[in-house]
Amino acid sequence: MGAPGQFAQVRAVLFDLDGTLIDSAPDLGAAVDKMRLARGLPSLPPACYRPVAGAGARGLLGVAFGITPEHSEFAALREEFCVNYEQCMTQNTFAFAGVPELIAELVAHKLPWGVVTNKAARFTEPLTRAMPLFASARTVVSGDSTPFAKPHPEPLLEAARRLGLEAAHCLYVGDDERDIVAGLAAGMATVAATYGYLGAQTDPARWGAHASINSPGALLQLLAKA
Repeated sequence: MGAPGQFAQVRAVLFDLDGTLIDSAPDLGAAVDKMRLARGLPSLPPACYRPVAGAGARGLLGVAFGITPEHSEFAALREEFCVNYEQCMTQNTFAFAGVPELIAELVAHKLPWGVVTNKAARFTEPLTRAMPLFASARTVVSGDSTPFAKPHPEPLLEAARRLGLEAAHCLYVGDDERDIVAGLAAGMATVAATYGYLGAQTDPARWGAHASINSPGALLQLLAKA
């Protein structure tokens, strides 16, 4: 929850992508599971991949093959995963329930919105073009749009610059601790989305966000109190 008036200065809302606006876990899991099948390994259930979907290739390859980025074969496996994902990334990826209505309300209230994600532009750009949800987004900052990725604040600061706003006038919503760390470092108001890909060992209360929501629509309630 958040305190009344806490978001009174908000003039734009920025969101993380995977696990916050869209549920891409089915396609991400399918891309890495295809690699297991190609090697004669049994398929893993989607529930195995879902908790690490927000961690991208690092998390998914860790589950599928038990390797870390330090492994000598990690780079090659990551590229194979990326190629697989490019081929299927719009097949079973959808906005979370309540997100289209949330975005419609932001647009109706003339509150600009955008996306700041660690997902590389090779995925972010075709994905957001393919989904009507993002037609009204004022900016989309990908993981390689700046020299840094979250938890560094630079991607968020870049989004604020593109919107022509001070960072203090932006609210950032994300489902991972690095989202909140980046938002706080940028000087933005922050909201933890707890309906995304949180693992069982994750405690969002420790992230230090200004507020948390357990559904997309709850963000409107926070903004209404401002």
